Amino acid sequence: MLTILILPVLNDNYIHLIHDPVSGETAAVDPAVSQPVLEVLHQKGWRLTMILNTHHHGDHVGGNLELKQTTGCTVIAPLSDQHRIPGLDRGVVDGDVITLGKHSAKVISTPGHTSGHVVYHFADNNMLFCGDTLFVMGCGRLFEGTAEQMWHSLQKLKALPGSTQIYCAHEYTQANGRFALTVEPDNQQLRQKMAVVNQLRANHVPTVPSTIEQELATNPFFREDSLALQETIKMVGKEPVEVFAAVRRLKDNF
Repeated sequence: MLTILILPVLNDNYIHLIHDPVSGETAAVDPAVSQPVLEVLHQKGWRLTMILNTHHHGDHVGGNLELKQTTGCTVIAPLSDQHRIPGLDRGVVDGDVITLGKHSAKVISTPGHTSGHVVYHFADNNMLFCGDTLFVMGCGRLFEGTAEQMWHSLQKLKALPGSTQIYCAHEYTQANGRFALTVEPDNQQLRQKMAVVNQLRANHVPTVPSTIEQELATNPFFREDSLALQETIKMVGKEPVEVFAAVRRLKDNF
């Protein structure tokens, strides 16, 4: 089994360390900064072999160069962002496979938040490292892509097994949940989820990971087919992508 460590950094970022105890290989997903990663590697006696970047934003690649210089790790990131990823060694595209020891992850292209965003799905381990495409009860802002692109990207993630654990790159959950309640105020699973989330955050515990199953029940960006949601935002009978786009606009102004 893979070992996952979640490192809170900056204001609300998470760096995920994926360690394979058999091979000794370790990956850092979206290292915003280097020092916390280096400290954990030293404490654990782990060897950093790769960086997995989901997209080019500075709070996801800021630690790349120092980590590469210090550890000699390989930087893996979207090929289409090769000119925007510091230290890139291997550019990946949709359908590519990366390996960590005997474990493998499929690269899934998820444009929307940025034009080149990808996520890494370790199917055999039921883990998805999704950067800023999918959050707990939320999704990324549309900085470079369109609502249609993001909707199609999220459809890919909705189709993953319900037990898939979602490791996203930010602790946005409380704000996302507060918004979700404005568009589905009578969603009892959402209300129960928020009670748990508020307790976790009161104790400074990450709300990550979630699961695809939980998101299907509570995430408004996965619930464009909910009649209750459609009624609240006055979009009954509209095309799913139109409902999604309307929810995204509401969240942008929340």
